[in-house]
Amino acid sequence: MSEALELTILMPCLNEAETLATCIAKARSFLTRAGIAGEIVVADNGSTDGSQAIATANGARLVAVPEKGYGAALAGGIDAAKGRFVIMADADDSYDFANLDLFVAALRDGADLVMGNRFAGGIAPGAMPWHHRQIGNPALSFVGRLFFHTPVNDFHCGLRGFSRAAILALNLRTTGMEFASEMVVKATLANLDVREVPTTLSKDGRSRAPHLRSFRDGWRHLRFLLLFSPRWLFLYPGMVLLLIGLVGGAALLPGPMRIGGVVLGIHTFLVAALCVIVGVQSIAFAIIGRRFASRYGFIPPSDTYDRILEAITLERILLLSATLMLTGVVALGWGLSEWAQRGFGDLDPRTTMRAAILALTTLVCGFQLMMSGFMSSMINIPFSEGRVGGQSNS
Repeated sequence: MSEALELTILMPCLNEAETLATCIAKARSFLTRAGIAGEIVVADNGSTDGSQAIATANGARLVAVPEKGYGAALAGGIDAAKGRFVIMADADDSYDFANLDLFVAALRDGADLVMGNRFAGGIAPGAMPWHHRQIGNPALSFVGRLFFHTPVNDFHCGLRGFSRAAILALNLRTTGMEFASEMVVKATLANLDVREVPTTLSKDGRSRAPHLRSFRDGWRHLRFLLLFSPRWLFLYPGMVLLLIGLVGGAALLPGPMRIGGVVLGIHTFLVAALCVIVGVQSIAFAIIGRRFASRYGFIPPSDTYDRILEAITLERILLLSATLMLTGVVALGWGLSEWAQRGFGDLDPRTTMRAAILALTTLVCGFQLMMSGFMSSMINIPFSEGRVGGQSNS
């Protein structure tokens, strides 16, 4: 590259022959009007309608991305971009490539990621289905803000600008529509400068159906948000279940309890025990999930969580597991003695059944923690590539 470019305008493309030339013309007019040294890149994802010829004929640089998927096309385009900044949007003429001034101004001011907000800028009639506008986008954006404390109010706006170096450093991995969520989540978790500017959304100019599938892609976004937040998926539900189980079990261990006109007995005690078991396993999954995601780069490291995870050593987990299992053995002995006193006949729910439930709960929890501790330690084993059994690249 003989001259550094300030801006790459990136358009992912899959059969956009109807609107691609219009989008390129608008992007070219913006670069000329703003006096920006830039380029227009079309990341083609295997079009079969002649989009490639249209891109080159209209002066765009064509980048072929063989791996299928919206995220794959964007990743290929970002990797090939020559601009210091990248502004991306779909090539369906729903976003106005001729008016990108607010994005460029924010990027020049130091922003790492600049998101468009269609709800603030205006959505033309027919440009967005009602269930996307009233349910899908607001709900998923709320979940994103709740889970990750991001300042973004329109999580899935397709028009966004960013520092190419900053986004490449995030090591984005997804290949589908959830790529859009991954970018916002990882940028927020990495403490990048994330801002939002108003933008407009027009009805796209295509005669064919959009690539987006509302429920399939909405679920993929939600699934990604859950998988990227072990706290909300595992930790918080596990803590609630464990608290309910411990409080309920402690109250019912001596015997039945009356609350108003309701008597809580042995069956409620069994439900409390199940809450404890599921809660312990869920918390263990949260610890394993966080350790795995942090170690392999899915979630940026956190000083707070790293200190907690370092304190949860295998030896401490095994000590807790042994304590629980010993408690279970003692409770099981108590239950057997009660059962023996009754001549090994039917179990008495008032005594023997409570001892049996307590014994099995502590034994199961101890075993769960022991296995989870070993799994977590396996993930945490230090490794170095190419040190043993391989050849040096030098």
